[in-house]
Amino acid sequence: MSRKSKNSTRGMGTPGPTHYLSELSGALPPLDAAGEAGWIEAIHKMEEVYNNVLRYQVELEEKNSALEEAQQFILSILTAMSDVLVVCDRYGIVQEVNRAMLDLLGLAKEAMLGHPFVEFLAGEESRLQAQSFPLRLREHLIHDCEVSFKDSTGGAVPVALNCTPRYDPVGRQVGMVLVGRPVGELRKAYHALNLAHEELKLAQQQLVHSEKMASLGRLVAGVAHELNNPISFVVGNVYALRRYGERIQAYFAAIHGGASAEEREALRKNLHIDRVLEDLGPLIAGTVEGAERTRDIVQDLRRFSAVDKDEAKPFDLVEVTRNAAHWATRDAKSVIRVRMNLPESMPALGTAGQLQQVVVNLIQNAADATAGRAQPALEISGRIEAGKCVLEFHDNGPGIETQNLHRVFDPFFTTKQVGKGVGLGLSISYGIVERHGGQLTAANHPGGGAVFTLILPSANPV
Repeated sequence: MSRKSKNSTRGMGTPGPTHYLSELSGALPPLDAAGEAGWIEAIHKMEEVYNNVLRYQVELEEKNSALEEAQQFILSILTAMSDVLVVCDRYGIVQEVNRAMLDLLGLAKEAMLGHPFVEFLAGEESRLQAQSFPLRLREHLIHDCEVSFKDSTGGAVPVALNCTPRYDPVGRQVGMVLVGRPVGELRKAYHALNLAHEELKLAQQQLVHSEKMASLGRLVAGVAHELNNPISFVVGNVYALRRYGERIQAYFAAIHGGASAEEREALRKNLHIDRVLEDLGPLIAGTVEGAERTRDIVQDLRRFSAVDKDEAKPFDLVEVTRNAAHWATRDAKSVIRVRMNLPESMPALGTAGQLQQVVVNLIQNAADATAGRAQPALEISGRIEAGKCVLEFHDNGPGIETQNLHRVFDPFFTTKQVGKGVGLGLSISYGIVERHGGQLTAANHPGGGAVFTLILPSANPV
């Protein structure tokens, strides 16, 4: 009798245990009080057993439903897996496979279940490796073990397998689970990843070079003016020397032509030979000075455009800072006033050209940050502290927003308008300083403005 029929029967007035007892009492000899109590207890026990059977049946149906859902869930996962999966017992007999494995070998599931795993491997080496899996699993898990499977065409498909033990509920090892991926796909993925990495490195190099050239481009106006002065001086002196040469040549031609003393004296006065001889020394010295100044300018510029060799050499950080400040403020658009409070010398260790680029970037960054100020200013102070060279760049700009302090050295981070910068200057500077074994930090000054601190190893740490 089901729960429904039992309850509905009770609802229509089905007699209870006491009513049955009354009917039985009319057909049987009268019972004493003890006998009637025994019948009532027996009927109550039967009803209790019946209710328990119904409850167990409902629980069993619920567990069966949950089990079916779990089986369907596991089956959907096995079907959706792109990696191959094989489940074996402790003797290497296949107990379960997924769709990816069947597709790889071109077999039906029935052709694999119950067969030794090694039957589906190609080559003696692969079979020997697979036979050693159960023994090796006792010591450690197996990762990226390459074996070859036989495909439907008789060829070999290399697969990188990971093998882990499978345990029963009491913790005994009852088999192993093998999960893998065809090595061909992995090699394609690695090749694509390596290609993308190389392209990214090339793009990074191009961006770094572009940023470096952008820093150089901002100095072009000042450089042109700086070069124009010594070159103009040299050109003017050369023209003067050419005219003087023509006069001296005419004077010597008269001498060698047999001119009389009076003719030579008159020619000497007309050609101003005495003044020419007096001017030759200063003209030559000025020309040499202008040429040397031009040479020095070109050498300074090559530090920006040439690829520096990573050779750590002692250099004077004060000289580099002054030189960088000179170039950074030669830009016609730059109106920032730079005040320096530096010691006589700060011997540092590294590549002077790269560190000059860092200082130029920091000065230009300060110039950009103070562009809206009435009197933009930057103070550069330096000191030797605990065997380190310390430079501080304090501008009178608005400072750095708190939420951006930890991002100022991130690549491509910038608060400038579009087209005003790509956000690589500080990132490149940070990388250069880090490669030199130093530190570059950013903070807000208590009195206002931003402070960038550059710390480099000293060439004389003691």
